[in-house]
Amino acid sequence: MIEEKAPAFDQISTLLARGKFVRARELLHAMDPADVAHLLESSPSKARLALWQLVDPDQEVDILDELSEDVQRGILKLMDAEKLAAATEGMETDDLAYVLRGLPDALYRQVLGAMDTQDRSRIEQVLSYPDGTAGAVMNTDTVTLRPDVTVDVVLRYLRRRGELPQGTDSLYVVNKADKLVGEVPLSVLVTANPALKVKEVMDTEPEPVAATLAETEVAQLFARYDWYSAPVVDDEGRLLGRITVDDVVDIIREDASHNLMSMAGLDDEEDTFAPVLKSTGRRTLWLGVNLLTALAAAAVSNLFEATLAQLATLAVLMTIVPSMGGIAGSQTLTLVIRGMALGHVGPQNARFLFSKEMAIGLLNGLIWALFIAAIVGIWKESWLLAEIIAFAMAVNLVAPAAAGVTVPLVMKRLKIDPALAGGVVLTTVTDVVGLFAFLGSATLLLHNV
Repeated sequence: MIEEKAPAFDQISTLLARGKFVRARELLHAMDPADVAHLLESSPSKARLALWQLVDPDQEVDILDELSEDVQRGILKLMDAEKLAAATEGMETDDLAYVLRGLPDALYRQVLGAMDTQDRSRIEQVLSYPDGTAGAVMNTDTVTLRPDVTVDVVLRYLRRRGELPQGTDSLYVVNKADKLVGEVPLSVLVTANPALKVKEVMDTEPEPVAATLAETEVAQLFARYDWYSAPVVDDEGRLLGRITVDDVVDIIREDASHNLMSMAGLDDEEDTFAPVLKSTGRRTLWLGVNLLTALAAAAVSNLFEATLAQLATLAVLMTIVPSMGGIAGSQTLTLVIRGMALGHVGPQNARFLFSKEMAIGLLNGLIWALFIAAIVGIWKESWLLAEIIAFAMAVNLVAPAAAGVTVPLVMKRLKIDPALAGGVVLTTVTDVVGLFAFLGSATLLLHNV
């Protein structure tokens, strides 16, 4: 039962604190690898090292596969090359590639050297593709058929084989050059006339995925067409491997985590319990960038220091406009980044989206400009102040709408992650434009009174 897992975690932590390692080991060995990985990620560094010494050696690889990259790297430092190579024997190629990519170069080479020739060849093929592509996440363990054999022969072969690769829902048909020519779903194979040949029951129009296709685009295809698996081919159509829906779930989860963490300037594999100095170093750069944007806004305010000195009421009201602009801009930015991630937003429809968001910004600007003008006019008994803040509000609800669309599109063209830097740029735009519109209009109007 799911609700029983948390007490188990608490019980193991208590046992470790009391030094009852034998009982803690028994509980760990009885747990699912995914739960052990969750426990490791939920533990401070010292407790994590103690837990790893107690895990079942037969589960080490499965546990490693479930860990986030940051935590995984720390655990891998505790294992030597031969032990790691032995532990990864029989591991699915895509999972093994994920583990190896997180190793230091020296250990990476040692692990490859400790593998047998066949395993090394399979993993080197996957590692030859850039991280984030279909080739990098594919599993090379596939069952292939020839088109001229009968269904009966295939069924007898499968019975002798005994076990299919995990997640197999279709068998792929290749010619003598290993080029993909079709696929046969298992549901078709087990119900077909045994006397028929494979070419008579196969789907002659398989939908392969190019090995160089971005993994996010692969996930979009799976979601769009409700695939359970898809063959992966090279530029010449040769079958290389397959991607299954469990791989796609991992891609979607990692992409969502990346977008969420990037907006705060954090690594999507950030270890919650990483050492203080390590975490401080990672966050300092982001805080420095935000400080620069704050200084830019302060510089704008400084331009109108004389105006602020004459009318202290402006200092009370000046935070309202950037705040509203920031919320409006964040709405547009989030919508556009999500649309880009889903493949909905691109150069072909960017102009329409820009016009739409500008219209929304203008309409919201008019609505909230009138609203805030009425409040300020009654509150401060000054319709001049009401006009100033109304003008600034209208401007600063239109400008973020424009920035929310253009910033992520420009960043993507410049190969900069919009989720990582879009929020900073947008905040700068809303603060600078909002303060300039508010204090600039106040300076002009008040000096003419």
